[in-house]
Amino acid sequence: MALIDVKVPDIGDFKDVAVIELLVKPGDRVAVDQSLITVESDKASMEIPSSHAGVVKELKVQLGDKVSEGSVVLTLEAEGAATAAAPEPAPAPVAAPVVAEPVAAAVPAPAPAPTPAEAPVPMVAPAAASSPAAPHQPASAPALGLPHASPSVRKFARELGVPLAEVKGSGPKGRITLEDVQAFTKAVMAGTLQTQAQAAQAPAPAAGTGVGLDLLPWPKVDFAKFGPIERKELGRIKKISGANLMRNAVMIPAVTNHDDADITELEAFRVQLNKEHEKSGIKVTMLAFLIKACVAALKKFPEFNSSLDGDALIVKHYWHIGFAADTPNGLVVPVIKHADQKGILQISQEMAELAKKAREGKLGPADMSGATFTISSLGGIGGRYFTPIINAPEVAILGVCKSQMEPKWDGKQFVPRLMLPLSLTWDHRVIDGAAAARFNAYLGQILADFRRVLL
Repeated sequence: MALIDVKVPDIGDFKDVAVIELLVKPGDRVAVDQSLITVESDKASMEIPSSHAGVVKELKVQLGDKVSEGSVVLTLEAEGAATAAAPEPAPAPVAAPVVAEPVAAAVPAPAPAPTPAEAPVPMVAPAAASSPAAPHQPASAPALGLPHASPSVRKFARELGVPLAEVKGSGPKGRITLEDVQAFTKAVMAGTLQTQAQAAQAPAPAAGTGVGLDLLPWPKVDFAKFGPIERKELGRIKKISGANLMRNAVMIPAVTNHDDADITELEAFRVQLNKEHEKSGIKVTMLAFLIKACVAALKKFPEFNSSLDGDALIVKHYWHIGFAADTPNGLVVPVIKHADQKGILQISQEMAELAKKAREGKLGPADMSGATFTISSLGGIGGRYFTPIINAPEVAILGVCKSQMEPKWDGKQFVPRLMLPLSLTWDHRVIDGAAAARFNAYLGQILADFRRVLL
């Protein structure tokens, strides 16, 4: 037996790459070409293999260390027979694409790898109740891409005849371990493997089904160990809307345009209307004007009043406008039907009635269905801009924040103008940036001079 320093081989142009994973420890017996560590640059991750077989005596690197070609990885008590059996030097590791860390909108950056007590619970899509357990099908088409596994695991899988493309990795960044291969084999023999085999046999998911996103499981954390907690169950409305919002946020390639509309004269007209109709009990809000303005913009740009149906676009020749209403139990979206056929006063009265029903929890399905476009208004709450989530199957939504006075240059001097922030979110599969910019600009023109709705 001889002590040998196993070094980093030629890894191309990569220098000072970080060690992100230690795959062996002192006392482990390793084979030729078995992966010892994983390193990662800003472009790729790669495994460093062993050039000799033997027993690991001492690791020379730790997590976070920087290594380059020639850096000592560990000291190995080499086995003479194994060394002699290796006539060729170990091949240089092959760079593999970096697995991007998932980033969720409006959520803090992912925490470090969870401890065993905080390990994520895998989220497995439930199989149909009537579907029997499906055994592995060797003839199934393999998944695209190279499974994330070390050479020793690949060899072990080949010996057992296990298709790595169907194995769910439990190691860091989805790495497939020896235990994963063994568990897969046991599951197949027991006839309990469902999800992997069904996914391998099923055809590619159709567009819009939401299947096959391959997201990481949600982290399972014992929050009580950090401090006092209180558990509150989500209300029925939030449960329903949450599932819809998640689907829409993930499935729709959404883009948001931000703009400002000058509503100085329109606000003066609104105040005047309320004074004139004070005795009638009808209160005209800016949202009523927005609904009429949006109808005019939707007629000029009909693709915003459409829905996707596979590869076809369904353009609607009716204009039903939904508006987000805040209730004690969460947001709901009542719909003003045939808004193009109603005046400002009628829309204001209908909005008040629907909002009251929403607060009392008396909205029926008919009150919240059929919208072709939605307006989400934060009204007097505040804020400047935001990114509303499209209410599928619609293809656009308008977000509105609190208006405020701003100095605007009229060519001679700065004058105070009341500006309304607009945030238009649109589905990029249907609408392009130029059309969205024109829609927002036209909407701003209507709000600045409401006589344009007559054109």
